[in-house]
Amino acid sequence: MSAAAPSLDPLWLPFTPNRHFHQQPRVMVKADGMHFTTQDGQQVLDGISSLWCVVAGHNQAPINEAITRQLQTLDYATAFQFGSDRAFEAAQRIAAFAPGDLNKVLLCSSGSEAADTAIKLALAYHRARGQGHRQVFIGRERGYHGVGLGGMSVGGIPGNRKVFGAAMLPRVDHMRFIHDPLNHAYIHGEMPEWAEDPLLELEQRILPLHDPSNVAAIFVEPIAGSAGWYIPPKGYLQRLREICDKHGILLVFDEVITGFGRLGTPFAADYVGVVPDMLTFAKGVTNGVIPLGGVVCREHIHAAIMHTDAPLHAIEFAHGYTYSGHPVACAAAVATMDLFVQEDLLARAAAAGPLLGDAVHAAIKGLPNVVGIRSLGLAAAVELAPNPSAPGKKAYEVFLDCLAHGVLVRSAGDNLVLAPAYVVTPAQIAQMVDTLAAAIKRQA
Repeated sequence: MSAAAPSLDPLWLPFTPNRHFHQQPRVMVKADGMHFTTQDGQQVLDGISSLWCVVAGHNQAPINEAITRQLQTLDYATAFQFGSDRAFEAAQRIAAFAPGDLNKVLLCSSGSEAADTAIKLALAYHRARGQGHRQVFIGRERGYHGVGLGGMSVGGIPGNRKVFGAAMLPRVDHMRFIHDPLNHAYIHGEMPEWAEDPLLELEQRILPLHDPSNVAAIFVEPIAGSAGWYIPPKGYLQRLREICDKHGILLVFDEVITGFGRLGTPFAADYVGVVPDMLTFAKGVTNGVIPLGGVVCREHIHAAIMHTDAPLHAIEFAHGYTYSGHPVACAAAVATMDLFVQEDLLARAAAAGPLLGDAVHAAIKGLPNVVGIRSLGLAAAVELAPNPSAPGKKAYEVFLDCLAHGVLVRSAGDNLVLAPAYVVTPAQIAQMVDTLAAAIKRQA
């Protein structure tokens, strides 16, 4: 006799319209390869890598086996005053994967924790070098850096911020957004070329307003993933690097979504040829199997904080989490990075990306309510004309329609996003794109 299904009442789901969910529950009970199985026995093609995470597909035996071995060897050890062998190994692998001289790794459990860690690290760095007055942070409109109070402060998604205004960091400003819906509504496989410079406002208004000598760091997603896969203009990130260098400002790339292969390169930093001072990561580092995140910083940041006259027993950077470098999560990360080599995942993502972009533009451009399509790397977004009285409702209805027809897509505001695992096949790309196109037509 099978056990009774658990009650849905106790669990408060994140970023979910819970009232509607309880009217129409969606419960996953199994996953393998590119598919979920729901509580009702439906097979669902995972078109979003389960929120950008499961980059190698579900139920990968090498990762599962590495986790099992680690549980049987060292299930947990405190990271305060101790280190586990697996944490050191994971950090070494991550540093080697990162671009340039990003070679010092701070581990945590999520992208949200990573963003707040990077904020604290920036403050500590400037203080260590005698510039503790640098306390201003600059983010970007519609940027997403998790849901910690620090990350929300530098983030720029209004719906995430509006209830928590009094708790935001007080000295934060935001650059303009990077999307031009008039001239570049459709982006296919390359960064657009803008006639204007979107960073003029940063140089001519924001930095003079605060004085550059007071600015600690600028936070950006190389591609605005959570807002709906918005792609910056060509040269934008290179110019941002130059501005930061000119004024002694740290540049932080949030690569929680773009890191670990989404663009067919290890990080988006590699794709654009820009080395930030710090980058944050999570999601794909463990194939989404166990929570792990972190910050990788450049040597000079670490050196400044370690160069201290404090006694040897003093803690140089008073920060960390109970689960920083959890041995089991780190074992999953090492196995995942091994899988990148064994399964040639970067090359597979690079090859699948154009197939997805071509399919989405061919099948969906010109459909009712479609006002934009953006594809780059192995991700694509379809933007629908907003309903002023019910923002996001159209995309949410299309998401539900696709799910009913066996494909998981992501609704983000008025966008529908596809971001499959790197092991996706051409036939599966065709299935998810055709399902999305049909849903858009039905919901028009």
